[in-house]
Amino acid sequence: MVVHSLWHTKLLLLTLSSTFCSAQIPVTIPLTAPGNAQGVSRSLFSFSIEQDRWIDWIGQGPANPFFFNTLNNLKQIAHEPPRIRIGADSEDRTTFDPAVQAAQNNFPAFSANVPYPEATDNVVGNNFYQLASLLPPGTPVIWGVNFAKNDVPTAVQEATAIAGAFMSPAFKKSSIMLEAIEMGNEADLYTNNGLRDNTWNIQTYVTQWTAMAAAVTTAVNQILGVKVPLQGAGFATSSHNAGGFSPQGMFQNGILTSAAGEQIKLISQHHYSGTFCAGNLDVLQNLMSKANIRANLGPFAPDIAAVQQQGLTYVLGETNSYACHGAPGVSNTAGAALWGLDYALFAAQMGVERLYFHQGIGYKYNFIQPITLTRSILDGTALAQPLPPHIQPLYYAAIIAAEAIGPLGITRVVELNVNNAQISGYAFFEGNNLSRAVFINLNAFMNGNRGFQHLTFNFAGAGTQPTSVIIKRLFIPTADATQGVTWGGQTYETQDGKVAGNLATLAVPVGNGVDIYDTEAILLTFG
Repeated sequence: MVVHSLWHTKLLLLTLSSTFCSAQIPVTIPLTAPGNAQGVSRSLFSFSIEQDRWIDWIGQGPANPFFFNTLNNLKQIAHEPPRIRIGADSEDRTTFDPAVQAAQNNFPAFSANVPYPEATDNVVGNNFYQLASLLPPGTPVIWGVNFAKNDVPTAVQEATAIAGAFMSPAFKKSSIMLEAIEMGNEADLYTNNGLRDNTWNIQTYVTQWTAMAAAVTTAVNQILGVKVPLQGAGFATSSHNAGGFSPQGMFQNGILTSAAGEQIKLISQHHYSGTFCAGNLDVLQNLMSKANIRANLGPFAPDIAAVQQQGLTYVLGETNSYACHGAPGVSNTAGAALWGLDYALFAAQMGVERLYFHQGIGYKYNFIQPITLTRSILDGTALAQPLPPHIQPLYYAAIIAAEAIGPLGITRVVELNVNNAQISGYAFFEGNNLSRAVFINLNAFMNGNRGFQHLTFNFAGAGTQPTSVIIKRLFIPTADATQGVTWGGQTYETQDGKVAGNLATLAVPVGNGVDIYDTEAILLTFG
C-alpha cells in the first residue's frame, strides 16, 4: 500500500481503532435493497455547457484533449459517458447562418463579479454542430434552440442543422446520438429579461411553445426518420402547482396532448442552491450543510411525482452551487466537492434521473477548466502566469459517484439513517445485494485539530453479512482548498486530466468500524 502524505497515513492508521474518536455513531445498513431504493443512472453526473463557447470546450479539428480525457475518465469507470446538454443563456441568443463556418460571438466587458461573461449574441454555422462528433463515443447530447426570439423559421433552421449533423457519418461512426432538442432556456424569466410582455404566463408559454415545437418536430422528424425526443420546461423556478410555471402547469394546459408535446420525453428543472448574481458572498459551511441540501431539493418532490405519473423522466437540466457562475471562495473549493456528492446522491434518492452541472469557460463552479485562462475566475484580475487547463475539486464528486454506482447498470441506492447533523450516508446495491456505501462528512475543516467520528455498522435483513470492508478516502487539505485533493491517494490534477499516482486503500474487518474525518468522503466496498 502506498500513501501520499503523513496526514493520509494517520487517517489510515486511525481507521483501525476508535481509541481517539469523539463519538461512535451506529449505522444500520440493509443487506438487500429496500423498497424505497432508487435505480441510479451511471451518468448521474452529467454536464450542461454554456453554448457560446462550445468550440473552446470541444476543440476545432482535433478534440480538445483535456476536455475529452476528463469525460473519458468517467466513461471508463461507469462504462457510460456523462451526457452533455449544450445551451443555457446563450441558447436564447443564438441564430443560425449557413455562411458562418463555426461561430461568431460578441462578448460584453468583464467585471470583478463576472470575470467570464456570456456572449450577448451568437451566430453559428453547420460546423458548430458537427464538432460534437469529437465527444467520447456513445455520448448522448441534448441541444438547445432559440425560443426567446419567438421566430419559428429561425428555430427550424437551427434544429434542422442540428439534426443534419447527427445524421452525418462521423456521428454514426462514434455512436454519438441526439438524445433530445430543448426549446428555450428559463422561459419563466422572459418577462424579467425583457423577452416577453407582462401577459406572459404558463398558458401563453404552452401556446407559443407548441406552435414552435410543431414546426421544429415536423422538420427534424423528416431528417432523422424517427420522432425526435424533446426536453421540456427548463424553468429557473417552479410554482410546484398547476397555477404557474411548473411541470404541473404545463400538463394542466395540455402541452402533452399536442402533436409535438407527445414527443416530450424529459422534463428539465433548473436549480441552484443560492445566487451570486448581485455579488453577495456566502459562507462555505452554508453550502456544506446536510440540512440545507435537503431543504433545497425537498420542494421539488411534487414536481418529480407529477412528471413520473406521466411516464416521463425528470432531470435537473441545469444545476450547480450558486447561480451566476458561482461564488468565489465557495463554489471553487474542495468543500464544494462534498456538497456536490451529497446533493446529487440525495437528488437520485428523490427520483431525479440525472443532474446536468452547468459549466462555462472561467466559471467559478466548474468541474473542468478546459482551456488556458489569463485572468482570475474569482475577480477578473490578470494572472501573473497563464493557467493551463485543469480540473477543479468538484470533479472528484463525479469520480466518486461513478465508482460508487459502478459499471453494471443495475445499481440502486438508498439513503442511510446517520444520526449526525453533518454526516450523510448512502448504500448501493447491485441488483438486490449490498455492494458499497458512501459516507460524507460535511463539517468544514479550516485549521487546527481535525475532528472525526467513528462509524459502526449493523446489518439488517436477509443476506450474507460482509466480514471485511475496503476503505477509499477523499483527502481534502482544508474545506477552502482549491488543489491538493486526492482520491485513494491518486490525483486528477494533472496536465492531461488523467489520473496519476499509486492507489491507496485499506482493508479492515467490518466489525472494526471506520473513522470519518471532518471534510471527507469515504467509499466502502464490502466483502
